[in-house]
Order: sequence, then C-alpha cells, then structure tokens
Amino acid sequence: MTAFQPRIVVFACNWCSYAGADLAGVSRMQYPPTTRVIRVMCSGRVQPGFILEAFNHGADGVLITGCHPGDCHYISGNDNAVVAVEKTEQLLKLLGIESGRLRLEWISAAEGARFARIMTEFTEQIQALGPSSLGAV
Repeated sequence: MTAFQPRIVVFACNWCSYAGADLAGVSRMQYPPTTRVIRVMCSGRVQPGFILEAFNHGADGVLITGCHPGDCHYISGNDNAVVAVEKTEQLLKLLGIESGRLRLEWISAAEGARFARIMTEFTEQIQALGPSSLGAV
C-alpha cells in the first residue's frame, strides 16, 4: 500500500507569491509534488466558494498565498483575503472539516525558499490529517 499523497490546491497572487513559486522552481528548490498552483490576480479575489469548490473536487488542503500586508498591489486585497479565509473556516467547521486544511500565507516574489518550505510544511500537515472527507462524497 502506498503512502497517502494529499492533493493540495494553492491560490497564488500573481504579483508576489506566484512569482515566489516561480523563483522556487527556477532555483530548483525541492518541495512535494502534491500541489496544484492556480494564479489569481490577488489573494483578495479568492472567495469562499472557490475554496469550497476545491475541496468538493477532491482537494485535501487549500493554501491561499498573497503579498505581505502593506505590499498588496491592490492596496487592501490581502485584508479581503483574511476576511474570506475566516468566513470559509467557519463554513468548514460547520461541514466537519478540520481547520488545519485551510491556510493563508504571505509570500513575496523574492521568497522562493519560503514558498518551498511552506509547501513542504503544509503537505506534512495534511498528510497527518489524512484524506479530506468532503471530497469523498
């Protein structure tokens, strides 16, 4: 029997964290191949419905990454991301989904190593939780 390999969806801000992911890639930094990165113009654009849809389609974990506070290209986008994640955490709790399956991180374009480290940490966290029950229905 093979070890559980989680399916992780990453919503990455175009201006900072997607560039950080790109830096990790071109620098050949290693992290688990369990992630699928979706580029969004701003982390504040990620709505609770997007996150729930990812879980519904089989994601075991969802990570939203964006610009550091104060560096958002859309001024208050990351503030909107915080609100969306908080709302979604409440919805996930009602659905019986562990809060550790959703995470929000700030990653700049120059933080490729941080991106790789967070991907590794989050993958390990999701592996410890096991498969999501929401995607199994």
